[in-house]
Amino acid sequence: MDTREQAATRAVELEIQGMTCASCVARVERRLGKIDGVEAAVNLPLESARVTAPAAVTDQEIVDAVNAAGYTARLKTRQPARPSIHEGHMSGEDHMSGEDHMSHGGTAAQLRPRLILAAVLSVPVLLISMVPALAFPNWGWVVALLALPVVTWSAWPFHRAAAVNARHLASTMDTLVSIGVVAAYLFSLGQLAVDPGLTADPGMGSDPHLYFEVASVVVTFLLLGRYLEANAKTKATDALKALLNLGAKDATVLRDGQEVRVPADRLEVGDVFVVRPGEKIPADGVVLEGRSAVDASLITGESLPVEVDVNSPVTGATINTSGRLLVRATRVGSETTLAQMGRLVSDAQSSKAPIARLADRISAVFVPVVLAIAVLTFVLWMLLVGDLQAAFTAAVTVLVIACPCALGLATPVGLLTGTGRGAQLGILIKGAQVLEDTRTVDTIVLDKTGTITSGRLSVARIRLLDTASADLTTEDLLRLAGSVEDAGEHPIARAIAASARTGPGTVPVTDFDSAPGGGVRGTVDGHRIVAGRPAWLDENGIDLPDAAYAALREEQEAGATAVLVAVDRRAAGIISLQDTIKEGSAEAIARFRSLGLHPVLLTGDNAVVAAQVAEQVGIPAEDVLADVRPEGKVDAVRRLQAQGRTVAMAGDGVNDAAALAQADLGIAMGSGTDVAMEAADLTVMGSSLGQVATAVELSRRTLATIKTNLFWAFFYNAVGIPVAAFGLLNPMIAGAAMAASSVLVVGNSLRLRSFGK
Repeated sequence: MDTREQAATRAVELEIQGMTCASCVARVERRLGKIDGVEAAVNLPLESARVTAPAAVTDQEIVDAVNAAGYTARLKTRQPARPSIHEGHMSGEDHMSGEDHMSHGGTAAQLRPRLILAAVLSVPVLLISMVPALAFPNWGWVVALLALPVVTWSAWPFHRAAAVNARHLASTMDTLVSIGVVAAYLFSLGQLAVDPGLTADPGMGSDPHLYFEVASVVVTFLLLGRYLEANAKTKATDALKALLNLGAKDATVLRDGQEVRVPADRLEVGDVFVVRPGEKIPADGVVLEGRSAVDASLITGESLPVEVDVNSPVTGATINTSGRLLVRATRVGSETTLAQMGRLVSDAQSSKAPIARLADRISAVFVPVVLAIAVLTFVLWMLLVGDLQAAFTAAVTVLVIACPCALGLATPVGLLTGTGRGAQLGILIKGAQVLEDTRTVDTIVLDKTGTITSGRLSVARIRLLDTASADLTTEDLLRLAGSVEDAGEHPIARAIAASARTGPGTVPVTDFDSAPGGGVRGTVDGHRIVAGRPAWLDENGIDLPDAAYAALREEQEAGATAVLVAVDRRAAGIISLQDTIKEGSAEAIARFRSLGLHPVLLTGDNAVVAAQVAEQVGIPAEDVLADVRPEGKVDAVRRLQAQGRTVAMAGDGVNDAAALAQADLGIAMGSGTDVAMEAADLTVMGSSLGQVATAVELSRRTLATIKTNLFWAFFYNAVGIPVAAFGLLNPMIAGAAMAASSVLVVGNSLRLRSFGK
């Protein structure tokens, strides 16, 4: 058996220089695909590739394959979690993780001098050639000299790329431009060489049919288009660059009781650092001391500061607005939430939507077909009309109008801008496929706790049952239950534990176990405690008297979430909690409807509580699925899918992870757990349900932008090529139109930057 098949695959990221259009992308992917087991997704605007390869394939083999295709590749390195350099001597390379692949802004700087020279020389070339009054004896030779630097030095990027590709028997848009420009110049020069006195009489004006002005102006327009495109692409990447720059640069660490200032990326897990009012929190951590309000808007997109206290988790890059905090670092360097966000966005921008595959397939055969059409155009004009000048003009125009640069940019620039804007709004789109999924979903299943409601439950009442031990008090019950729940992470568990900590206190628990959607159990002070649903108590061999069920119903009918607690195998009491509807949940449900989504409430809570919540946010009773356990949530999603619906699921807890994975589109609320975020396709860093609606809107808008881009890219070529072949288009206008198509595509994508403003 092939050992490569047995080996695990790995991901390699490359920076690739020299790509200019969709044809380049297709060829790099094709060349890498020839290596056994290797798959590649190439991103033109980012000038990068994400390669999945078996472990047996070396990095050098991958780089060599790209180089053999005529481009320059080098490995891109992620930012190391722990820098090996000495404090205070950070090198530029240590920050290359997120920024380096964006730093192709130099392209515009490199193009500028070539563009300036082309523009300065093209103006007199155009005026002398087109305005008879400005002509003078032998003006053709002067124009030929003026146009020479334009078609050589200014157009060098096109010639160089065309030559590199020709060496590998390939062709790209640069081939079309290079052939068109060189043909126009050499044809004109040949005319002059054959008849040196062709322009001796200035009164002939443009009658000699020289094409020096065509060659010069086409180069100028295409360089202008590429220059504007390079600038616009840099703007499209600004959002991610800004995101990666959000983190604090320094941290104040407590070492032996002394405050020591160190670079933030030298923090280690377990370090205790001080955050003063107005400072950024340098890493993810847990508050050990102090109380404050933290402005998390840069991460979550939510404007209201979040109150934090002892044991509250805090996220790096958020801003401490008031009190002094002492925080213990739990995640540092590349493991922080901010770094993970950067990776998710970067990965999403490198992915490829199915719609982009279509563009790739077309562009792979596009250039050879256009070359054939240009030759055919020339031959047919010669055969049918017999006019060499007209045949040549039509063929050159076909070459110039057909450059597929806009086609190559249509999808990645749209994706780049959309995901970047999402990151600014606290919305992480996991990949390009998600955009397609948000278009097709018609049903959105919403978890109740933490999604529609705040999930910040508080203990409202504690009732002792008749079967409880005589010496047991409500405070004892809360202390015992709170101690066990303290080890859990469900919002109900956190609420009971928090109430116990602020009341009778908690003690260590042993033999802890939990069942998602069922309850918890453990041993506290020698007592065996089981807390949760009636079924969970039943599973643990605890008999519930009728009075317990009656009391439970009373609490539920009052709209509370009730938890049964058993002590030493005897039903002891009921702890009732109350939740609050999040502000904006009802408006978000209305927005889902306006987006054509059918909201369904799915909860593990009882039917009474679920119905009350549903009524308040505007979900009909028939769309409420209550008393559903985690495995039941998966089944519920499957049932909806079996009915022919395409289902999105929004949730925030561990018990939602399976359903998020089962749904056609999983949406994790960022206030939830890492498990839920991992299982989801789309993550909302904030806790507002309105952000979920915004995420769907942004995804759909991004997809619509990409489709508009593709339409215009195809439209230019579909209309331009036949018009040019019939001799109805001037080559100079073709050059301007082709440059405009790229600028149009990029400009259309940049409109996404204002989404939600």
